Amino acid sequence: MEPLHNLTVKKIHEGLQNKAFSATEITREYLTHIKNKDAKIGAFLKVDEEGAIKQAENIDAKIAAGENINPLSGVPTAIKDAILVEGLPSTSASKMLENYTASYDATVIKKLKEQGVIILGKTNMDEFAMGASNENSAFKPVHNPHDLSRVPGGSSGGSAAAVASNMVPFALGSDTGGSIRQPAGLTGVVGFKPTYGAVSRFGLMAMASSLDQIGPFAKTVEDATLVFDAIKGADPMDATSVNTTYSPNLLNPSFEKIKELTVGIPKEYFIDGTEEDVRKGVEKAIEKIKSLKINIKEISLPSTRYALPCYYIIMPAEVSSNLARYDGIRYATPNRNMGEAENLLDLYLNNRGAGFGTEPKRRIILGTYVLSSGYYDAYYGQAQKVRALIKKDFDEAFSSGVDVMLTPVSPTKAFKIGEKADDPIQMYLSDIFTVTANLAGVPALSLPVEKPTAGNLPVGFQLIGRHFREEDVLGLGMYYERICE
Repeated sequence: MEPLHNLTVKKIHEGLQNKAFSATEITREYLTHIKNKDAKIGAFLKVDEEGAIKQAENIDAKIAAGENINPLSGVPTAIKDAILVEGLPSTSASKMLENYTASYDATVIKKLKEQGVIILGKTNMDEFAMGASNENSAFKPVHNPHDLSRVPGGSSGGSAAAVASNMVPFALGSDTGGSIRQPAGLTGVVGFKPTYGAVSRFGLMAMASSLDQIGPFAKTVEDATLVFDAIKGADPMDATSVNTTYSPNLLNPSFEKIKELTVGIPKEYFIDGTEEDVRKGVEKAIEKIKSLKINIKEISLPSTRYALPCYYIIMPAEVSSNLARYDGIRYATPNRNMGEAENLLDLYLNNRGAGFGTEPKRRIILGTYVLSSGYYDAYYGQAQKVRALIKKDFDEAFSSGVDVMLTPVSPTKAFKIGEKADDPIQMYLSDIFTVTANLAGVPALSLPVEKPTAGNLPVGFQLIGRHFREEDVLGLGMYYERICE
């Protein structure tokens, strides 16, 4: 029999229904696997063994009583440390919050708990979700399970690595400029960023509020769809969330209708500087899509060239505002020696200077600058105009008959730990193919070109859809997986 920790969400559900194993058995299997694997990978910041076993026993009691279980009941998961889980540490991988324990559940966590999901613990990340390599965690870096000398991507690298190494069948992350899709691509798993507003952000520590979105990592697109279906929906605690009714085809796509889709290939995403293996991998994915008799055509998104500088003005501006709340006094009592402060300002400066790492400081300073008097119109105001042009490009492409766009996820495969740590510009370029979906607010899916094999680093590609047309990208992703089996 296949090891329990290798199973997909769907197979776990079938096994629990057929009583091939219990929720407690599979939870213990994953906890043991974490103990055996994570010392070298560093995916987890906190493992809640006692709480997970208690949750699993409750599910087993329901099954024994003959109750029907949901598709996610009894399925273990892990949660990015920026998402609040009541009673568990929620540090956002920062020393600023190293003693903070969440006092309430994020809306997505409430929904998962209602489904009967088993939360095994909190995953590592770049500090306050700022980074593309997961080297910026204040506690420890995360290593790519396919090559421990390489990064898993970021900022949700811990969640991606946990799924890629079979420590959980699915995990939650957050995506501000590619923080789900880029690590999914570098670790060979599926990562999905829903439409902005499709999933509540209540209980997610805000980085850039107009860009952030919670989404799943999984082993298959089908599993990611099951998780999205469980967490989607409007929330009175998040005014930006939208109550959208999705088609039943979301979970059971009609592949006959999938064949009628038109896939656009934006020429601006196939640029010099992309690694040869990445280029060839994405071309292979395009050829596989063509083999399905799906219509493909080249399109243009001319404002793409401005997307990265636009993103790196808007995002730091919102960061500087959102991180102002962390003064080292609220949320947690620091156990650091802050030195003697003569006044309140000195206390704040000491606390924030000691609590924030290098990357958050860099982005706070940059964001404060672009919002400052005399520079707001020249930088932030102009960036918002460019953002409108980027969204217009997407709208025009979709109105021209394109249903889904296919692009690379990252210009490179997983790079060496430390390789780009001293060059912020090179690190920021990791986001070049992913930030546009956040700026436009559209759904985007990252999936591997082919199943990762030993000795080979994964290559991912990206499917981008219309606003609230998740069923198009997820359906096409499921169809693609079928031909790759």
